[in-house]
Amino acid sequence: MIGFRHFGKLSNCSAIETITKYGAGRAANVAIFLPPPAEKHQKTLNCVPGRGPARHEAGIMTQQEATPENMTMMQGFEWYVPADQKHWKRLTDQMPQLKAWGIDNIWIPPGCKGSSKEGNGYDIYDLYDIGEFDQKGGVGTKWGTKEELQTLCRAANDHGVGIYWDAVLNHRFAADHREKCQAVEVDPDDRTKVVSDPYEIDAWVGFDFPGRGDKYSKQKYHWYHFSGVDYNAANKKSAIYKILGEKSDGLWAETPDVDDEKGNYDYLMGSDLDYDHPEVEADVLAWGKWLADTLPLRGIRFDAIKHFSADFLEKFVKQMDEKYGKGWFFVGEFWKDSLEDMHSYLDRMDKKFSLFDAPLVHNFSAISQADSADIRQVFDDTLVQSRPVNAVTLVMNHDTQPYQALEAPIADWFKPIAYSLILLRSEGYPCVWYGDVYGIKGEHEFPPSCGGMLPHLMLARKLYAYGQQADYFDYATCLGWVRYGTHDRPAGMAVILSNAGPGTKRMHVGEMHAGEKWTDVLGWAEGEVVIQDDGFGEFTCGQCSVSVWVRCDAAGRDKFKEKFDSEIY
Repeated sequence: MIGFRHFGKLSNCSAIETITKYGAGRAANVAIFLPPPAEKHQKTLNCVPGRGPARHEAGIMTQQEATPENMTMMQGFEWYVPADQKHWKRLTDQMPQLKAWGIDNIWIPPGCKGSSKEGNGYDIYDLYDIGEFDQKGGVGTKWGTKEELQTLCRAANDHGVGIYWDAVLNHRFAADHREKCQAVEVDPDDRTKVVSDPYEIDAWVGFDFPGRGDKYSKQKYHWYHFSGVDYNAANKKSAIYKILGEKSDGLWAETPDVDDEKGNYDYLMGSDLDYDHPEVEADVLAWGKWLADTLPLRGIRFDAIKHFSADFLEKFVKQMDEKYGKGWFFVGEFWKDSLEDMHSYLDRMDKKFSLFDAPLVHNFSAISQADSADIRQVFDDTLVQSRPVNAVTLVMNHDTQPYQALEAPIADWFKPIAYSLILLRSEGYPCVWYGDVYGIKGEHEFPPSCGGMLPHLMLARKLYAYGQQADYFDYATCLGWVRYGTHDRPAGMAVILSNAGPGTKRMHVGEMHAGEKWTDVLGWAEGEVVIQDDGFGEFTCGQCSVSVWVRCDAAGRDKFKEKFDSEIY
């Protein structure tokens, strides 16, 4: 679990009425007047990192080259999506709209067969069953059938949207039968400490895949393919058991091949795969090729990479990159607050690898719950600050959403601010979350966040967030920045946000815009800003809000008058 940094006492912004909290009101007369920027406020970039996965190969862009369109990822699910086997169809139907509003790649939920037809796929049973075989309660997964998944991938490809697979490679669930093996119990808080003598357990570790048979893979799994389990059927005892194999000395995979949290974090859940066994390695490497030959993917998100062999994952990524070539994107879930550990992991992987910025999520959570916190610290000790090329930035995901194990609460009023900080700046590759776009289902339902305006922030990134960036981080509760545009995307943009009272900033957008009238594309700040002869304008935002200012007749402004259809169910 990541610890929160302390930013102050509990926020009072949550008391703001909805229309004010989302910035619909005019800024009050009380404003924050700041001096014009000096050179130190302007951050000059030779190239613009973090447009998306292409950044790993891009190098420095010359002025004569066409400016690549910004890339935005969407996580295409939340934990409580209904288990109606219609999700692949839902995403297929949404593809034209998502592309039009700025989504270029979709991370879809785990598509492999889980322990039941209600399982989200992190309870993985069979890598080679993507909704094709009658196993574990049905043919389709929670999300749909193989044919519907292939239709989704084709539709995405037709609209220029990439699909990222969610690969769950750490463990297996729902074994077909039990097998007896030798094991020792270990301390759950320090897995390097053995707390029992070796004895025989009866473990759920036999995987025969009777519904699939030998199709695609003849490999069956037995006790010696696993390093640990958490249940002994012989005495009905739940504990963490280290399986003692033929070549095992009773230890887990060595650190730093796995994370050293809890002494050794090889074991997470289910039946833990042992990648030191050559049959396990060979079968999963073969699965990677099979998957890419079966579906037109553009990348992979790897689940729980702290818990299985980094050496194996490096080999897997290298294989996929060499076989399927330029354009594939790889990102891992390394959910930890230690930048040193994140950097070490990235250093041992190929340069074409990214991590989700977990520390940034927890900074968002802490600041949103504090009263008038110093928002200038929002990027402190984050991956996007230290390794922007390798950072996938996000606000929330299926693990941190309400009522989940890693819940990181982010106040509703702060969501537009957080999304502007990942979508409209040059650093990082942003990932928006399905639950914020379409709302959350389940026992505790939530509507789309940002007052339904998150798609407008996505669109602002797609159209205007280009070029050099000048930061105005000179007031504790009010930030601003300017994007100057490029030779072929010249509109530019000025962003101002406040996590306290209404704000005003005098910012330089360039003499080339003199005389132009700029307005807030979100419509939350009223009025116009006329750019002066010296290229400055005085921009405002409401209390606990954000405003995104662009020339009122810039190309694409008419699109902001439209409403994104979030009625996906």
